[in-house]
Amino acid sequence: MPIFVGAGTSSFLKDTDGIGFSKRTTTQIGNLSGMVEGQVVYDETSKSLKFYNGSNWINISSAIPTLTSVTGVILAGATSTLTLAGTNFLQSNLVVNFLQSSDSVDVDVTVTPSSDTAASVVVPASVYNNVTAGNAVTIKVTNSDLVSSNTRNITVTALPSGGTITTSGVYRIHTFNSSSNFVFTLSAREVQYLIIAGGGGGGGHSNGGYYNDGGGGGGAGGYRTNVTGLASGGGASAEGSNTVSAGTYAVVVGGGGASSSSNAQSNNGNSSSVFGKTSTGGGGGGVGAFSPPQGNDGNAGGSGGGCANSFNVSGTQGGAGTSGQGYRGGNHPGSNLQTAAGGGGAAAVGADAAQQTGAGGNGVLSTMTGSSVTRAGGGGGGGVNANGNTSGSAGGTGGGGAGGNNGALGRSTGGATAGTANTGGGGGGAGGSSGGQGAYNGANGGSGVVIVRYVL
Repeated sequence: MPIFVGAGTSSFLKDTDGIGFSKRTTTQIGNLSGMVEGQVVYDETSKSLKFYNGSNWINISSAIPTLTSVTGVILAGATSTLTLAGTNFLQSNLVVNFLQSSDSVDVDVTVTPSSDTAASVVVPASVYNNVTAGNAVTIKVTNSDLVSSNTRNITVTALPSGGTITTSGVYRIHTFNSSSNFVFTLSAREVQYLIIAGGGGGGGHSNGGYYNDGGGGGGAGGYRTNVTGLASGGGASAEGSNTVSAGTYAVVVGGGGASSSSNAQSNNGNSSSVFGKTSTGGGGGGVGAFSPPQGNDGNAGGSGGGCANSFNVSGTQGGAGTSGQGYRGGNHPGSNLQTAAGGGGAAAVGADAAQQTGAGGNGVLSTMTGSSVTRAGGGGGGGVNANGNTSGSAGGTGGGGAGGNNGALGRSTGGATAGTANTGGGGGGAGGSSGGQGAYNGANGGSGVVIVRYVL
């Protein structure tokens, strides 16, 4: 028959099956009063026997944790999150220890487990700012029973490198203003890109050109991206997702095309590329030339070069743009005005030559780097005397160079301005000569740029 000694919470019973302690829920135990050090009670909520140490109830039989896996990466120089799996993490106050002796790292972080077998921990600055890539960090956990687990090692990963590195929101951004390598060290994930080729050179004025023959504006470099929210309908449009695995990737940044004063078109810009994706260089502008007429048309390119005009030519054409990268250059209707057209841009065609010289087509605005920047504008056509127009037209927004003026300013560079560096802007066309024949260039196209970004 059972024998009861004492009363209340200090009682125990003796029966033929052994000794039994009084039992309470965890909440009831927490609300007890009048306890004495050494008092014992069974917690029917946690299924554990506890004793009172004078200030807290402590498990007599502790749960022993195990750490079966740690997933995620520790980055040298940036925060990250690790996911822990194991057993007996208990309900709260799980201490995660990071240990790397050669880097003098020994850091504890307390987290609340999501379950008895799972938890996550954000790697603190005191760890990621002090560990060295290639070193192994030892990780263990200690549960609220104050029992430690086995250990797991994670090798520290270097951050991706290449170009000028900035951050904006959740993105880490690499901007390449010249050719280099992008070294990606992370697991496979989506990497966004913006690839702009070099702009085409603005058309010059050939030695055989009539005095009113201004050069056409250079076309903008091709514009490719997989970031949504861009122009469409033949010009720049967003492409599909781009998953990149760890590796080294060549980045090519195309230079701008040089202007020419020969009877042929000015030079196209050079292509830019990364991840096997290429943007086409902008088309060179047509050269103001009396003969042959084919030198008056703009070149095809990422965006097409604008046409020039000659005294004895009934009509000239702008160069075609590349589908998905840019628009055509401006055309000429075939009158005797001898006006020049603007180069195409990533967001719009170059303006046709009519009563006035045509402006360059506008570029595309992007927030790829966290700031709003417009790139890949076409160059403006060069000015002529027709109908009193002596000034070159403006380049398109996004780095397109302005066309040169007619007259005395139309010697040397024709007063034209170059496409802005690292925008892929087209160069401005040269103005016509007020003093008759003469050979002089327009302006060069601007170099391209490659930008990549990703979430760590």
